[in-house]
Amino acid sequence: MPQRNYLNKIDLTHPKYLQTMVENRRVFNLQNCEMNVFESYQQAWRVPLTFSDFVITSMVRGKKIMHLFDAPAFDYMPGETVIVPANETMVIDFPEASVENPSQCIALAVDAAYVDDTLQYLNRYYNEEEQPHDWQLRFNKYHFENDTEVTDIINKLIRVCSSGDRAKNIYADLSLKELLIRLVQSQHLQQVKIESEDRGNHTRLHYVLRYINEHLTDHISMDVLCRKAYLSRNVFFRWFRQQFGVTPLEYINRERIRLAKQLLADERNSITAVSQLCGFSDVNYFVRLFKKSEGITPGAYQGCMVR
Repeated sequence: MPQRNYLNKIDLTHPKYLQTMVENRRVFNLQNCEMNVFESYQQAWRVPLTFSDFVITSMVRGKKIMHLFDAPAFDYMPGETVIVPANETMVIDFPEASVENPSQCIALAVDAAYVDDTLQYLNRYYNEEEQPHDWQLRFNKYHFENDTEVTDIINKLIRVCSSGDRAKNIYADLSLKELLIRLVQSQHLQQVKIESEDRGNHTRLHYVLRYINEHLTDHISMDVLCRKAYLSRNVFFRWFRQQFGVTPLEYINRERIRLAKQLLADERNSITAVSQLCGFSDVNYFVRLFKKSEGITPGAYQGCMVR
């Protein structure tokens, strides 16, 4: 199966300190957030969990099934993150939890004033003068696969929260702000991408993303993208990363790998053909990029597809 960006394993609670076998809780409290570590050691169903603050949860080990927002239930696995607004009840199943195979999840409950301050920071310093928009946390996208940077930030927060460093509130503040910004940027990218598909080119952001996604199978020149955005090269790269948290090339490669996974589902497509169809001129580069993203080569990925 494809490799995910897993969090570092957290030591399990010693059995003699367990207070319950389902969602046993350890709490690490900081100035602007509270880190909770939840562990379950036996099967359970329809377990409710509610926080009075906005919460960022990430799976460390095991499996849960989440019932959230009156939407269809979904498997929640290591390498994934879910965000939930304050006072929204998560209903959780633990179909595989056991003493030998416990589930473990972290939940970062973040103070509302801190979230608002971070969004105001984005609105002040990362907005277009011509077409400003209101940075905000949305919950139409709440289930994320961790990317490398998100995983690194959460791992850092776990280390900081559990340390005895007297300056840990300072370190946690920096990491927490970065995590919030990256999640908001990821949501913004998804929102603009959907809007560009549905409503066309009514802003510079929509125009650039639409152009990229319509030309994934072609060579995409950075100079052409700069001209499409009416920005110099340096300004364009800085603007794109501020808006979406990734560089233009990272976004293009991410979308091409997504397309490649769809094409690899057809066993008649060779690796070379898929590479060319996804706009890669060098098949070896495609293989390296695919393995970096998915943890396995395109051939191995194609071999493990269920048909």
